[in-house]
Amino acid sequence: MGIDTMKNFKFAIAWVCIVACSLSNAQVKILDKIIAIVDDDVVLQSELNRRMSSIIKQIKQSNTTAPPEDLLKKQVLDRLISERIQLSIGYNAGVRISDDELNQAIGRVAASNNLSIDQYIDRLTMEGTSLSIIREEVRHELIIMRVQQASIMRRIRVSDQELNNFLNSEEGQLVSSPDVNIGQILLAVSSNASKASIDRVSNQAMDLYQQIQDGKDFKELALSYSMDQSALQGGDLGWRNMAQLPKIFSQEIDLLTLGTVSEPIRSGAGFHLIKLYDRRGGDAKLIEQNLVRHILLEPNALRNKLETKKFLQQIKNQVLAGEDFEQLAKAHSEDKSSALDGGNLGWSTPGMFVPEFEATMNNIAIGEISEPFESQFGWHILQVTDRRQQDFSEEILRNRAQNLIRQRKYDEELQVWLQEIKDEAFIEIKI
Repeated sequence: MGIDTMKNFKFAIAWVCIVACSLSNAQVKILDKIIAIVDDDVVLQSELNRRMSSIIKQIKQSNTTAPPEDLLKKQVLDRLISERIQLSIGYNAGVRISDDELNQAIGRVAASNNLSIDQYIDRLTMEGTSLSIIREEVRHELIIMRVQQASIMRRIRVSDQELNNFLNSEEGQLVSSPDVNIGQILLAVSSNASKASIDRVSNQAMDLYQQIQDGKDFKELALSYSMDQSALQGGDLGWRNMAQLPKIFSQEIDLLTLGTVSEPIRSGAGFHLIKLYDRRGGDAKLIEQNLVRHILLEPNALRNKLETKKFLQQIKNQVLAGEDFEQLAKAHSEDKSSALDGGNLGWSTPGMFVPEFEATMNNIAIGEISEPFESQFGWHILQVTDRRQQDFSEEILRNRAQNLIRQRKYDEELQVWLQEIKDEAFIEIKI
């Protein structure tokens, strides 16, 4: 069922509910009811019930104490409203998920549970969940993911100067920093909130911090009070690289020991409590690089594969007899970009060459001339003239730093954007 069909279906149900309520003397059973109006869409009681049932099951499986039902219901309804706004944005923008994309996504879900698709469907059936409902939920998740990426990425810019400043700063050293497993409680603050409202939320954050210090379970409080998308997972954010986190978080996390929680941290989105569950890695990662050169010949109408291979073998024999590799490359190599430089390809990085080339390059000794081998480009011989362990090349370092800056900005902007679209939407709660 597509988004437009789903919306028509919901309004049809809503009309049935109105008619059923008006016929007070007739024996009509109300099938469903509207619990929230979100712009021109609705959230139904059945959706809330189904999501509540799923979340309660997850909470039990994680051996976490569930919060009071009214608090959990508020959390779930807030999530459904946020999802409905994002789905509406996606619908209006023409975002659609094909059946092939949907099937692939469900296949990944099944694989993550170490199940085949058929086994996954059988499990759903045993648990009383229909495949059609799962397909619709996954479709919605994919649409929301695309809407978030499209909306947030266009708000993010990383200039060369910003990248250079990052790499030249102490913060830039976090590129090789450890990963941390963290949880979060977020108490959101609207962008146009008054000082009195901000103070009230700040006091609430300090109260939650004190409850945690007194032994209250972090995940239970996250389920009850956090306004982050991770709330229904007990605030779990999973493993994150320290460099992917906003600086205000990484500075605080650096001071935490395992199992401890930060005091409230103020950001543009509100007040955060961060719990450090675990820490790993952080050692320098050395990459093996090869200084390599090659000679490429392509079969043609006058020289088939076998003859091309034989010709390369003759060139190899000339090198072994003492002739200069670079001069032979300039004379014979059909890789025009490297032939003028004697076949030199410079220092390699993993993934730089096609698999056949990399496999040969990585398995010969320095100075050795390879046997002729074939790739999609033709036939090669190559020679590794030097080999080194490098703690990232400049290109890899910059690319990784840029990705980390983008990820950090993405996390910051996502929370602000979610609050913005909620502030701009028409929302009427019916319960």
